[in-house]
Amino acid sequence: MQLLLAEDEQKTVEYLTKGLREDGHAVDAVGDGADALALALRNEFDAIILDVMLPGLDGWEVLKRLRAAGRATPVLFLTARDHVEDRVRGFDLGANDYLIKPFAFAELLARLRNLARLPKAMPESSLLAVGDLEIDTLRHRVCRAGQALQLTSKEYALLLLLARNKGRVMSRTVIAEAIWGMFHDQQSNTVDALVRRLRAKLDMPFESALLHAIRGTGYVLDA
Repeated sequence: MQLLLAEDEQKTVEYLTKGLREDGHAVDAVGDGADALALALRNEFDAIILDVMLPGLDGWEVLKRLRAAGRATPVLFLTARDHVEDRVRGFDLGANDYLIKPFAFAELLARLRNLARLPKAMPESSLLAVGDLEIDTLRHRVCRAGQALQLTSKEYALLLLLARNKGRVMSRTVIAEAIWGMFHDQQSNTVDALVRRLRAKLDMPFESALLHAIRGTGYVLDA
């Protein structure tokens, strides 16, 4: 893959650049948000690894301007910010994935492989649709069959994660890390409990289900 790495911690840049190149990827590394945006708009990349806390322009602003310019390059946020509100904001702006520092390099590679399998995206829109479900990410409004759904922040974050990966089965581990961060207790049933709460609002009042459980694997949102 042709990758853009936007990270201002020099040791992290050296570590990631070396590892990614050894894995066969081409890497352009920058340490400033403005430089990252300029390079992302000028060149075609297969994916962007984007830190949130960048000098110049922060990662949020870089992604916002990138999507506003109609560029749908897959973006993986790499950051120490692990609050659910931060992840919701990242997904709202058009991020495709979110990895919390510290992280395992093998997991970063796996997430990049997932991004590589994504179909080539059309220019980003603030409106996501799955069947009769519509999500307006700018206004944080969710409607199904014309009926507004009132979701909590975690229910919304889960729905947004699944909608941005429509048709892809998301494992419980990926969901847990996206919603609660890497320190989530994998032995707990919080993912299943959250799915049940979302399903009660998303599917139970309607004739057909959108949120499906894949036995032994995870969950998928698909009409």
